[in-house]
Amino acid sequence: MKKKLGIWTLAAVLTVTSGLTAAEAKAEEGKESDLASMTTGGHTLTLEGSMPRFTYDSGLNFSYPEEGVKGIYVTGHSAGGARMDELIDLIDSTDLNAMVIDIKDDHGNLTFSVPEGSDLPDIGKNMIKDPEALMKKLEEHDIYPIARITTFKDNVLAEKHPEYSYQTSSGDTWSNGSGHMFTNPFMKEVWDYNLQIAEEAARLGFQDIQFDYIRFPEGFETRDDQLTYSTGDYDSGDDNVQERVDAVTEFVAFSEETLQTKYNVNVSADIFGYSATQERAPGIGQDFRLISENVDVISSMIYPSHWGSGYFNIDKPDTEPYEVIDAYAKAETEILSSLDEQPTTRPWIQDFTASYLGSGNYLQYGSTEVEAQIQALQNNGIEEYLLWDAQNTYSKGTDYTP
Repeated sequence: MKKKLGIWTLAAVLTVTSGLTAAEAKAEEGKESDLASMTTGGHTLTLEGSMPRFTYDSGLNFSYPEEGVKGIYVTGHSAGGARMDELIDLIDSTDLNAMVIDIKDDHGNLTFSVPEGSDLPDIGKNMIKDPEALMKKLEEHDIYPIARITTFKDNVLAEKHPEYSYQTSSGDTWSNGSGHMFTNPFMKEVWDYNLQIAEEAARLGFQDIQFDYIRFPEGFETRDDQLTYSTGDYDSGDDNVQERVDAVTEFVAFSEETLQTKYNVNVSADIFGYSATQERAPGIGQDFRLISENVDVISSMIYPSHWGSGYFNIDKPDTEPYEVIDAYAKAETEILSSLDEQPTTRPWIQDFTASYLGSGNYLQYGSTEVEAQIQALQNNGIEEYLLWDAQNTYSKGTDYTP
């Protein structure tokens, strides 16, 4: 599964993250090679043709599931609480085999306390009291661990560093209608902040680092000229939509190369499902094709409840789970099959009831609806998936390989 962008290699990572000179990076590698340097976005990158990678050893032994990842979402509170035993029992007793665990949550908090003397930002909450013990338990149960990093949606960082976010005309830090704040993908300081957390997850032993909310706020194209924010090195003045796409894509590419080179982990990206149905999402900066080219795993969020009426010519998408997933899978496969290097596709599917859609527009989701989504994926040759329920209460009696 491992692949690379081919721009940032080991010497680049050593130069950027460790402060080593190009010559020192060469010495660390122990091989002669021709190196060239360039500067992009404040990072000095050292480029070269090909260098073998170090292998990081966490001391844990996880193997990639032969039958493909079939996982569930787990909050920090669940991972550190009594519910974790129930979720482990669920996986032990079914064909599920993986957990996506919050390491940086939707508010911007780390889900464990920062160890004394650590260089990590002091944003820890004691949800997972002993991360090392948690990882050992996952190893004992042969559960493939995926670390979820909520990236640019981040109230904690936006409040602490308003300059990393967006300012209104009154000088306040902007938030959406739900009170959520976002940090700025144009700023390399924000990249480094999130990558530092991702590296800690890799050191803990997570085999897959999943970046969620790798985007600008929804509807940003309607307010970008009303807010004050830095565009860093992306201010070409020609196409602000493409500038957003470039920033998001380059963050993903840089993160993948750094994490793979230093820790040999997979990198996955959560992305809006509709991004695969259009050339580029104009406000949020997601280009499905470009992101897919620079990750190991692409995880589109394709919950039937999240598609508008009429999408895929389906009047009430939430009431037709098989048809929605089938239509999406066909659209995604067409795009991915055109890429020289295809990522693994591992979509997010729905195991929750979207009653907020109103009477007649939703179904009560249970095992039947979950199995319909899985069957649609399988009928399109997609064997991996992740189940989302924010409460971590998954439908009983589900056949996860129907």
